[in-house]
Amino acid sequence: MSGEISPVSHAQRVPPDWNVIVTLAEPTFRIAHKLLARWGQLRRTEHHNVAVMAVADPASFLREFVAAVDESPGILNAMSHVVPFEHVFAFKNAAEFEAKSREIALSYVPQLAGMSFHVRLRRRGLKGIISTPEEERFLDEALLGALTAAGNPGRIRFDDTDYVLLIETVAGRAGVALWTEEDLKRYPFLGAA
Repeated sequence: MSGEISPVSHAQRVPPDWNVIVTLAEPTFRIAHKLLARWGQLRRTEHHNVAVMAVADPASFLREFVAAVDESPGILNAMSHVVPFEHVFAFKNAAEFEAKSREIALSYVPQLAGMSFHVRLRRRGLKGIISTPEEERFLDEALLGALTAAGNPGRIRFDDTDYVLLIETVAGRAGVALWTEEDLKRYPFLGAA
């Protein structure tokens, strides 16, 4: 089944219902699990040093996590990236991924009006199913077209950009969030730069 994600292996490998991805610093799962327990249950994935969790409100989680890091910066010794997502969706194949990610990306057109931006896709798994450069280019072009059609052209920029649209996948599930350059500088644990 080329381009398809096996429903059986997908169900066995992907923890359901996550909206935060945590990239661990080597074998620190137990430490990270304990540190993040107040917000939700950290769960392993099939990918080395990648865990996921579900939080009630990603924006509140980010504020509270930042306060915890400010209070105890050593928290980040156990985690290299902690990324909450505004939107999360499941997909069965590349076409469904592309359609859903495009729909969500276009919802950000009002914020991107007249701004510089780029799409960053961090794909885990799905080799041969989703091409990172092709999908980034597809979404960049979809956003540029929508912005131009709305009369507020944007521009693709990789350095000193206004926004980064971050998409991360873990097997058949993806998270999407829009981050400002200020967010990325203030919260280096987002790892979207």
